[in-house]
Amino acid sequence: MNAIVPTPQLAVLRRQTDPRLEWLCAQITRNRFLPVPPPELHFIGDGDFRAIGAEFLRHFVRLGGLRPDHKVLEIGCGVGRMALPLTQYLDSSYDGIDIVLDGIRWCASTITPAYPEFRFHHLDVANGLYNPDGRIEGETATLPFKARTYDFVILTSVITHLRTADTERYAAEIARVLKPGGRCFLSLFLADATARAGIAKGTSRPPFRDAPGVELLADPEHPNAAVAYDEEFLLGRFAAHGLRASRAVMRGHWSGQREGENFQDLLVLEKVTAP
Repeated sequence: MNAIVPTPQLAVLRRQTDPRLEWLCAQITRNRFLPVPPPELHFIGDGDFRAIGAEFLRHFVRLGGLRPDHKVLEIGCGVGRMALPLTQYLDSSYDGIDIVLDGIRWCASTITPAYPEFRFHHLDVANGLYNPDGRIEGETATLPFKARTYDFVILTSVITHLRTADTERYAAEIARVLKPGGRCFLSLFLADATARAGIAKGTSRPPFRDAPGVELLADPEHPNAAVAYDEEFLLGRFAAHGLRASRAVMRGHWSGQREGENFQDLLVLEKVTAP
């Protein structure tokens, strides 16, 4: 289930992509009417804001099976980099939630007025990198949504900033809010044997430190800066909540030891049993 998707298979996937999706993503990349947050709010990483969002829309549809009628929840929505392309694709509704209040305020004041079915919520969870003064501990956080509400849950580079107890809690909450058969799309760092070889050689970016245990940290003094997880452990914790990989992991090139069309690994989980 967790084998690398070889380059020839990647080529097949690209050929099988719906040309209508390719057209839409190209239009999103060039659409200067889609807003871009001001530079002081770019706490989500660098790169072309619209192009990255369009690329992930491809991933959501092609790898995750996202459909226009799906109800979507994004955990860690930031300043709407994924939400804005989704406004051009979804016919249903979207909820975005984040621990950074400034990002939620920008999305709520900029995106929601034009797209009322796109709603944004602040959850004041403590995080050493993004919200050190948060009132809620991550290991006790509860998402403010009803059980079995969503068809599709998105976490792009969220687990990469969470320690084990927080990750465990989010896994339980994702399982709770997903409908049976619903899917969760994640980008993250999964440390299998190949990735660990890259870490040991010093070719990984971020420069993780291999150590005993299930977490690998890039900077132990700032542990939330970048976290990689032992793959077997993390998939096992999700499986314990009824979330199992629905397809092979799409390997990223972060470890420097393999080819990949994305920087981080891409994982799609499906809710197969009630937790």
